[in-house]
Amino acid sequence: MDSLIAAASRALAAGDALGALKRVALRDDPPALALRGIAMAQLGEHPRARELLRKAARGFGASEVLARARCLVAEAEVALAMRDLGGSPRPLAAAAAALEARSDRYNALQARLIAVRRLLLLGRLDDAAQALAPLELHAVPPALAAVAELTLAELALRSLHVAPARAALERARAYAERAEVPALLAEVEEAHAAFERPAARRIAAGVAQTLRLDAVEALLGSDAIVLDGCRRGVRAGDAWQPLARRPILFALARALAEAWPGDVEREALIADAFRTRRPDETHRARLRVEIGRLRALVSAFAAIEATARGFVLAPHGGRDVVVLAPPIDGEQASLLALLGDGAAWSTSALALALGASQRTVQRALAELETEGRVRSIGQARARRWLAPPLAGFTSVLLLPATLALD
Repeated sequence: MDSLIAAASRALAAGDALGALKRVALRDDPPALALRGIAMAQLGEHPRARELLRKAARGFGASEVLARARCLVAEAEVALAMRDLGGSPRPLAAAAAALEARSDRYNALQARLIAVRRLLLLGRLDDAAQALAPLELHAVPPALAAVAELTLAELALRSLHVAPARAALERARAYAERAEVPALLAEVEEAHAAFERPAARRIAAGVAQTLRLDAVEALLGSDAIVLDGCRRGVRAGDAWQPLARRPILFALARALAEAWPGDVEREALIADAFRTRRPDETHRARLRVEIGRLRALVSAFAAIEATARGFVLAPHGGRDVVVLAPPIDGEQASLLALLGDGAAWSTSALALALGASQRTVQRALAELETEGRVRSIGQARARRWLAPPLAGFTSVLLLPATLALD
């Protein structure tokens, strides 16, 4: 390694992208191209960074496996920043294996962390936890340790384990201070702010109260029956009944939970579930069918009884019923939470993260764009979507997750 390449590497490790570019900007050999690509990524020029990294990988040739694997890991991190989530994870896994086989432990760990962060973006919390558990995080450089602890903290937050998340963030702060990388310190501080902001609203007996994440964790760990409007399901102790893919049943459950201990008129339930203001006998018959389905799903912890006016939720064992409502209303709260992270998302990446079809996401984005809540940049396949951050509260509970809280 010549002196300019070594100096550029040290500058990049310290977060000085411009200092690195000053040393290698006019060079086109593969090591310089790779460093230029990483510097451009740090400056936010992701398409150019990807182009340079691919050119560097081709320049290294098939015999230089270690250098090619490092380029692939850097390109994977650029893809993550670009929210390009549709590619196969196999090339990154192969690069990590190649790095480990050649004793490049730090870059192998970086590759594994990129894979975990991709899983977190997709809401696959169980898979992320399994991938993160075997990683060896001792005796690694402070900057890499800070990234690892931030990843642990995000997983804990998304899983609503507040105390482990706080501990991981404290460790991340200590490592970031040792690394002296301003971007890492800023990310740690932003993550810390999530604990102090409202995360949801508690609605009981018609009274709403804002809750922080620790209060949400305590509520979900209590004996109450919780209609979770953030994760779209019903929680009662250790029992979790997801309703995200059954919107009619969720609408009926929420109406009954909000009215508890009172009942809800049949016409009101029909209006909430079927979105009609002129019910007829077919709607009433359908309501009886859907109430029967909901009754079967919640039978372990509550009954649904008919009254003269409609239906009432009757918890077993004298439990309370609470509605945990998201901090903002609307069908597109999760979409706005994803877009509020400051990155430019493609429609396909949003569809992957939300578990929805691209057409569904396109319709939602069109509505939000008409309302001025999102904006697009680029055209055709290069189109990306942006939204301002959701100020005043944390969006942790709005992010998609395929994990039933435990």
